[in-house]
Amino acid sequence: MSTATAWARQVVKAMECVRVIIRSSRPPFLFLTLVCVALGITLARTQTGRVDVGLTLLILLGALSAHVSVNALNEYHDFKSGLDSLTSKTPFSGGSGALQQFPQAAASVKNFGIACFLLTILIGIILLPYAGLELLVIGGLGLLLIASYTPWLNRHPLLCLAAPGAGFGLFMVLGTYWILAGQPDWPVVLLTLVPFFLVNNILLLNQYPDISADKLVGRKTAPIVFGTTVTSIIYTVFSLLSYFIVIGLVAITYLPLITLVVIVPAILSFRAAKAAFELGEAVVAHPKYLAANVNAGLLTIAIITMGLWFA
Repeated sequence: MSTATAWARQVVKAMECVRVIIRSSRPPFLFLTLVCVALGITLARTQTGRVDVGLTLLILLGALSAHVSVNALNEYHDFKSGLDSLTSKTPFSGGSGALQQFPQAAASVKNFGIACFLLTILIGIILLPYAGLELLVIGGLGLLLIASYTPWLNRHPLLCLAAPGAGFGLFMVLGTYWILAGQPDWPVVLLTLVPFFLVNNILLLNQYPDISADKLVGRKTAPIVFGTTVTSIIYTVFSLLSYFIVIGLVAITYLPLITLVVIVPAILSFRAAKAAFELGEAVVAHPKYLAANVNAGLLTIAIITMGLWFA
């Protein structure tokens, strides 16, 4: 084999590694980070009347690196445990399948996830002077969530149920606000419960297609432990609470009247709830309901953000 041929093969392998790393970071899912950080920024702007562009970009980078770290490490652990080979893939569940196609990139994906985790820590240290010790608590819990989500939290149904919403709704939205505007008042805290419940629902319904596979690797998610009927009730309650909070905040004029447009994504949310009751694990054959669930969460948070921004 000539030196040129060997070099060309190494380049191809490196390019394939990069492609797998990108797929393992689950780029379409990162839009959730954007809308959650945007809500925190908008809430802070409502309070302070301004946006610190440099600080905002740093917060966004930290949030994205945290989300990418979770995704990459989850992909790595699911590949190593054999879960990836057991799941039925949908655009919303079952993993990307990238490491199944190119397993040589497993170590690279793991190292990329760790690097993003360390970047998140570094950015948190830089941001610490802007929010004080309160941010240390929020950030510390967020880092703990990243490190423990796949290897530990997925074996504790209640923690697994609340972890996604805590990561995005409480840590991300509330943390962004705290850095940019200081200690939040009670309407801000109440509003962060909307993404808390809706993000929990996004992950909750996406666990339905993986019930059988998750059982085989020892996971104990809510659909496995409580069954799909009880879990669908939880999903419905979370949806109701989200939209009741929005209506309540409109009633006290904290949110503008236009925010009631959330009735549109609410319809999607309750369509997904109906499918959860009727189909259970078989929802894997009907990804349109998984899409409705994801879109309900993203659109609701986006509508609230735009309502506040343009009010």
